[in-house]
Amino acid sequence: MQSLDQQVIDRALQWHQQGECVWLCTVLHSWGSAPRAPGALLVANQQGQFCGSLSGGCIEEDFLARLQQGSFNAASQIVRYGEGGLATSTRLPCGGVLDVLIERLLPDAASLSHLRRLQQALAGGDRLCKQIVIGQSAQLETGSDRVPRALCYDHDSVSLSVGSVPTLLLAGYSAVAGECLRLALMLGMQVIVCEHRDDFWQQLQDNHLPQPHLRCISQHPARYLELHGASDQTAVICATHDPRVDDLALLEAVNTPAFYLGAMGSASNSQQRLARLRRIGELDESALQRIHAPIGLPIGSKTPTEIALAIMADIVRVKNGR
Repeated sequence: MQSLDQQVIDRALQWHQQGECVWLCTVLHSWGSAPRAPGALLVANQQGQFCGSLSGGCIEEDFLARLQQGSFNAASQIVRYGEGGLATSTRLPCGGVLDVLIERLLPDAASLSHLRRLQQALAGGDRLCKQIVIGQSAQLETGSDRVPRALCYDHDSVSLSVGSVPTLLLAGYSAVAGECLRLALMLGMQVIVCEHRDDFWQQLQDNHLPQPHLRCISQHPARYLELHGASDQTAVICATHDPRVDDLALLEAVNTPAFYLGAMGSASNSQQRLARLRRIGELDESALQRIHAPIGLPIGSKTPTEIALAIMADIVRVKNGR
């Protein structure tokens, strides 16, 4: 299953290769009850066809009507929907406000290269930084160590990160891990499950059919992390309650730039785990502070599905910079 962002860029490439001009829109900021988060994408062509969403449906009609009437001819511009923005009969719910970046991409070689690089980044390639001086075409810079996660803009320029869909790496399989797997795929994430124990490997195979964006690897998660590491787009979750799995995986995971590390367990068990990692792994406090333990938002979860919901909600919170 492709993420919505991937679908948007794929459709833009399809229209471009048919010789059409396309308009690529990115939500920059939202206030109030505006329903789409910063970074949300939409692409449209001159005929009014579109893929993606800016608002969940309430401003797309106005945008497409203006587009067909000949608006938005600059290489790039920022428009506002809602109070203080474009005069329109369409109102966002509860007075919400959206700032939207609109890029006009001509059917030329430069736009083709631009779209292909975005496609590669979203498919798992190097994370990019898109830099735009308003009124001009965007420039893409490569280098994950220099690419900021935050989206920044003012009246004159925009800087935003474009990267692959997040990856959930499950260090071992369990009932909770299985529910995290399901929720992650629903959220458009890629999922990797590392499981070396025969009984749990069989449960994994029985409960989850092969599908795109799911990789099941018969290997101890610590060994996998030692060999392959984890990118800054990865969340590593330990949900087995087995220190021979969880502790060893965390000792490797803290050496990676993964954006989220977490281990399941009660407050008491979590403190004991952190003490073991401090003693056995000689981890310093800055490394230990990266580990979310107990993991998940405190929603009083009891069942595997509720616990997985709390875990995935916390991952989304951190991914979104909250």
